[in-house]
Amino acid sequence: MVGTAAGAAEGAVRRWVEAAGGRLVLDGGLATELEANGADLNDPLWSAKCLLSSSHLIRKVHMDYLEAGANILITASYQATIQGFESKGFSQEQSENLLTKSVEIALEAREMFLKEHLEKSIPIQHPILVAASIGSYGAYLADGSEYSGDYGEAGTKEFLKDFHRRRLQVLAEAGPDLIAFETIPNKLEAQAYVELLEECNVNIPAWLSFNSKDGVHIVSGDSLIECATIADKCAKVGAVGINCTPPRFIHGLILSIRKVTDKPILIYPNSGERYDGEKKEWVESTGVSDGDFVSYVNEWCKDGAVLIGGCCRTTPNTIRAIQRTLNQGFNQQHLPVA
Repeated sequence: MVGTAAGAAEGAVRRWVEAAGGRLVLDGGLATELEANGADLNDPLWSAKCLLSSSHLIRKVHMDYLEAGANILITASYQATIQGFESKGFSQEQSENLLTKSVEIALEAREMFLKEHLEKSIPIQHPILVAASIGSYGAYLADGSEYSGDYGEAGTKEFLKDFHRRRLQVLAEAGPDLIAFETIPNKLEAQAYVELLEECNVNIPAWLSFNSKDGVHIVSGDSLIECATIADKCAKVGAVGINCTPPRFIHGLILSIRKVTDKPILIYPNSGERYDGEKKEWVESTGVSDGDFVSYVNEWCKDGAVLIGGCCRTTPNTIRAIQRTLNQGFNQQHLPVA
């Protein structure tokens, strides 16, 4: 793990990117693959439900993504909160242990992957990182508000800071390489996150990623440029970008982010499908194939993205195709001159 003092987060991310040859590949959808492996996620805890009794499935999905070429594993803590576990009858200590467990499973998967390749005399040259996921308050509510940013009376900065504080501390202490604030739906929560990073003196790099449904604003209607500016001003944020957004919107969103920050840009869109918050299901007719998804990758690289992966409804096949596309681009750039 690379530690970072205030101001060094961006440098740490850039060193990892350089060590990976100029691009880091994130993993893809976790819940999609857990369900494909037999998990029942019909629960407010969603993928975090597997922390209770099916940790072996989480480990398997992590391993599948590593085999597909992912450089970064995102933990199964997106919808894991102390409050959510307590509502299931767990004590605070037990709830905190489950948060820690989400990081430990990813670290174990990394260790197993490296050991297997060492035994096969196939050393891994690129970095393999673990990012501890922190979903929004709306993800805890499990009512679709993570896709609207409308928190009603709970929508105050101090409330959000109180909600996330201990969760952030526990995950940071568990030993990940990064903290991933994901699917941020409004400017207020972004501000709460950056203030918590400072107040809790988190000494590992964080990233902030927002979601958009129109290619201009984040889902609450707040300005993406204003949100990216909040991330840019925080020395503990090492990268900023977009996740859980249709691929067709990413080009314009990257250009907007680049107007206000020089920090590394990360993008991990969903498959292009739309989530119906009322029915709690994905509308499949709006999705794109893996081939269509990765057809955007070279454009995103030209736009300046250096951390690229997938979000909801993407699979190891998606990540494998992204890695293949990036490798082809690297080889073309280094062809010998005739």
